[in-house]
Amino acid sequence: MTENKVLEDISQAQQERLFHIDFKLRFLGAFNRNDLVSRFGIKAAAATRDISLYKELAPKNLVYDTKAKTYIEADHFTPLFDYQGNQALTALCYGLGDDHISGSMSLVTAESPTQLNFPNLDVLAEITKAIHQKKALKIDYRSLSSGLSQREIVPFALVDNGLRWHVRAFDRKRKRFTDFVINRIAKPKLLNTEITKSETKEGDIQWNRIVDMHIVPHPHLKHPETIETEYGMVNGILKIQVRAAVAGYVLRHWNIDCSLEHNLVGPEFHLWLKNTQTLYGVENLSIAPGHKNIEE
Repeated sequence: MTENKVLEDISQAQQERLFHIDFKLRFLGAFNRNDLVSRFGIKAAAATRDISLYKELAPKNLVYDTKAKTYIEADHFTPLFDYQGNQALTALCYGLGDDHISGSMSLVTAESPTQLNFPNLDVLAEITKAIHQKKALKIDYRSLSSGLSQREIVPFALVDNGLRWHVRAFDRKRKRFTDFVINRIAKPKLLNTEITKSETKEGDIQWNRIVDMHIVPHPHLKHPETIETEYGMVNGILKIQVRAAVAGYVLRHWNIDCSLEHNLVGPEFHLWLKNTQTLYGVENLSIAPGHKNIEE
């Protein structure tokens, strides 16, 4: 949750309740004792103790509204915990609790684009077991090029490309590392065969290579400063680092024009990859906007 040394001597369970208080104050501007009682199933007296501890740790973060009988965010609020952006958005859209009992009520009205498919959980469970236990998998796999076939793979990571989930794995049939779409996998079975070092993550050059991307507003834009602000660019550039194995996914997901002469035209192209030379040697560029221009 945080590396705040003030919290080191506080139990994990109580830290979670303090996090709940901190989160609701920061993103909703208010919370009350019943929030803790209903979320964590504790007695009112215990909730009162948690609130007292929070006030002791962060006295300038909250004030009590006697009329509304609730605590509200103070003017000089400073978060007690650190938050990742995706963590905060997930909590706001799908609910702050991460257990079954608390349900999945969103904290604010939110709408996400419809996802056309979700990973098959039975298949996913076998894949994650193989990753955790460092085992190979025997699978039935459907591909667009060869249809249905049997494969032996050595998986080591899950990859979300923005549209669907893959598993990064060594393909023993083709003797190379590649991505397998989870929903094209059927009948996964854990194997007890020996795994060599060349089949592990350490042997995947594309996975271990880090690509530096310098992304700028597309030169065709009339008001580039709008994009600079939207993406938090510094001196007109957004610098990110991604694994070579997922570079193509990033470029496609964000519609980043990676052609040498930034010649892609369309309302979807707000961004251009300025240092296109960084992509030389990256293998999964077939889906990257403008990749043909790089090869030429």
